[in-house]
Amino acid sequence: MSKQASEPNKKNTDILNLPSEQLTQCQLMDQFELTKLKSIITKRQKNNQPVSKLIAKAQKILNDSIDVVEQRKKLIPSDIEFDLALPVCQARDDVRKAIEENQVVVIAGETGSGKTTQLPKICLQLGLGVYGKIGHTQPRRVAATSVARRIAEELKTELGEIVGYSIRFNDQSNPVTPVRVMTDGILLNEITHDPLLRQYDTLIIDEAHERSLNIDFLLGYIKNILPKRPNLKVIITSATIDVERFSKHFAIDGKPAPILEISGRTYPVDVWYRPDDEENPSPQVERIGHAVDELISFAPGDILIFLSGEAEIRETAKFLRKERFQGCEVLPLYARLSMREQEKIFHPSGGKRRIILSTNVAETSVTVPGIRFVIDPGFARISRYSVRNKIQRLPIEKISQASANQRKGRCGRVADGVCIRLYEEEDFLNRPEFT
Repeated sequence: MSKQASEPNKKNTDILNLPSEQLTQCQLMDQFELTKLKSIITKRQKNNQPVSKLIAKAQKILNDSIDVVEQRKKLIPSDIEFDLALPVCQARDDVRKAIEENQVVVIAGETGSGKTTQLPKICLQLGLGVYGKIGHTQPRRVAATSVARRIAEELKTELGEIVGYSIRFNDQSNPVTPVRVMTDGILLNEITHDPLLRQYDTLIIDEAHERSLNIDFLLGYIKNILPKRPNLKVIITSATIDVERFSKHFAIDGKPAPILEISGRTYPVDVWYRPDDEENPSPQVERIGHAVDELISFAPGDILIFLSGEAEIRETAKFLRKERFQGCEVLPLYARLSMREQEKIFHPSGGKRRIILSTNVAETSVTVPGIRFVIDPGFARISRYSVRNKIQRLPIEKISQASANQRKGRCGRVADGVCIRLYEEEDFLNRPEFT
């Protein structure tokens, strides 16, 4: 027998006689790694092969893992505050019970119900996020960064401590961070080196109703790994669109996943239709200008205008910043905008009326505070896959009735609201129900 294999070593005893109680004090991903290493060490010892380096490696993983768990326990506040004005907080006990008793929960909440920012806090209060991270996916980068900042602000902590975010080319998190907000593409990429997603004990798939290719792939993949990850909690959130399909998809032993429906908090919203004159059509920017004039003369309040892309936003911003709208603050919102510019929409304007020009990121992914009025031209860039050309395209198309209603639901948060649709009511009724 070699000297390395036979020499008495405290580390040897620690690893080979590791009690299951101590193993459960490690992170979930390290529990699997340590069990595998222990098996390899035992096998090599039987074959009289050296094991000292493997034992040292296993001991380091054990110590580091326990240290991370202890740091997380100290980091997570014992008293987490909730805004009881938010519907999801009012239903907090029901949400907690559903998460505790089920592996998969589908939460249907209208925009503004608070599900995106409050669910990670409820999970932390349940003791999740200690032995594995809470992964929180968003379909867009601007949503991932703004959601992470908002949750960190509510937890009274710096970004990157309790809550961090990961987007392409930018990672504001560390190994200890319990809550990680990321784009669904980042989580999809992690599957390549962590097939069972062992670094997470909870996954929140937000805005699942968007049904992008990434989201659909994730939903299918997560369903397949659930039997191998019985300790993984999965929360699917959707803006009340077709939640029964999500519930049936995640059925366990023939029993559909439970659905919790949470109402949004809105005042009554009137819909005004302002179609273009077919005989003398006007440019879209002019029609938007007329709609803004109408709302300014109607009542005070911030205005959210939905546009198809960056070029349209720049053109409309230039038009609205003309002399007659000098008393308003025009703020664009799109993915390529710098973080500092994006943050402006979440802060008051010092008494000026704000006019927010946004892509459909503000439809469900980001809640812009203080919006009373919405102007909806009825178009958006929608991701389509071309089978013939084998490429992903972003053509500008008419939005569905569901998307139009989502846009309408963005106003009336602070007082009775108005949604101006720049198309006919008949056009709205003839549109498909869903995208």
